[in-house]
Amino acid sequence: MNVQEKAIAVREASRVLYTASTAKKNALLRKIASLLKENQDDIIAANTKDLESAREAGLSKVLLDRLTLNEQRIKQMIAGVRDVITLPDPVGEIISKVKRPNGLVIERMRVPLGAIGIIYEARPNVTIDAAVLCLKAGNAVLLRGGSEAINANAALVSILKLALEQTGFPPSCVEFIDSTDRSAVTEMLKQDRYIDVIIPRGSQSLIRFVAEQSTIPVIVHGEGNCHVYVDRTANLATAEEIVFNAKVQRPSVCNAAEKLLVHSAIAEKFLPRIARRLRSASVELRGDEAVRNILADVVPVTEEDWYREYLDLIIAIKIVPSLEEAIRHINTYGSHHSDAIVTGTKSAGEKFLREVDSAAVYVNASTRFTDGYEFGLGAEIGISTQKLHARGPMGLVELTSTKYIVHGKGNIRQ
Repeated sequence: MNVQEKAIAVREASRVLYTASTAKKNALLRKIASLLKENQDDIIAANTKDLESAREAGLSKVLLDRLTLNEQRIKQMIAGVRDVITLPDPVGEIISKVKRPNGLVIERMRVPLGAIGIIYEARPNVTIDAAVLCLKAGNAVLLRGGSEAINANAALVSILKLALEQTGFPPSCVEFIDSTDRSAVTEMLKQDRYIDVIIPRGSQSLIRFVAEQSTIPVIVHGEGNCHVYVDRTANLATAEEIVFNAKVQRPSVCNAAEKLLVHSAIAEKFLPRIARRLRSASVELRGDEAVRNILADVVPVTEEDWYREYLDLIIAIKIVPSLEEAIRHINTYGSHHSDAIVTGTKSAGEKFLREVDSAAVYVNASTRFTDGYEFGLGAEIGISTQKLHARGPMGLVELTSTKYIVHGKGNIRQ
């Protein structure tokens, strides 16, 4: 099938999923988990081909990390599927009910979005996470992964289709665009007759391209230019652990910290100790003039740096005179993804939570927790940084819409 034919097939299959029971959808997910375990070696073999091609093409360590599937990551994928099984099915939930003076009873009920298109890069685990969440929420899905993961994605989609067939669902509940030509993406973005929403996951250039080219509504998953602000009352040992974890634990992901703001009252005490810790993990430090007066051999920061998502072992540091300036800086330069304050003052934490305009805001915790699994969503379709429909990690509920259910007794409008 070509792209349009696959979009049509997904639309037709979505009508079956729209009315599928929770029990039947959970049976499908259990089959997916089982087949992932049974076919682990084939998945890793397919991924090995992708990794060999990626190395030959000179992809960075960051992208290679995102691309890699190993036994541990497949176990995590399976655990994510099983977690989604245990989650309440949002479809059919009545979220409000009112009886009007005219006797009409009006309810709002959660329903599937319908047919969803997902465009993503590098990370083949998205194939399973996205499909499983869409299916549990009653949606069919058209997938288009990055060319660098073509073999692993194809192997995973074949498992999804086998599970669908074995549990009595149309195989086209999941379709996969296997063309690596970018024109296939452009064609996919014009299928507004059949696809209800597009969700892009990947680089800013991909997301910008999708938003500009799509005739289908887009849920934007922006970059993660995340901040940690160390307040003047922070416990410095706690701050050191949080900053180190947020930057180093997995620097290639969107919830890793890219910027460190430090209150001027504690900068001379805190900066040398955090610099030693970060440099022990080979983190490159960039800083403003005030930072360079305290730390030797820090790379001068540029205005462009404050906006950048590095996705690498690089962090830019700024000394700020106040909590208010930290908030102003984050709201000016940040991507509204995830930002944290480390403080010993309750009022400072509450002010930060209230005034920082981001999808996830933390007090005394690492930004690395902004994740569907960590938030109890089982898995995630992505992390939305926009404000319409969904914001933050997107799980089952965010993959539904609502419709009004109106009960009358022969009512007519006067």
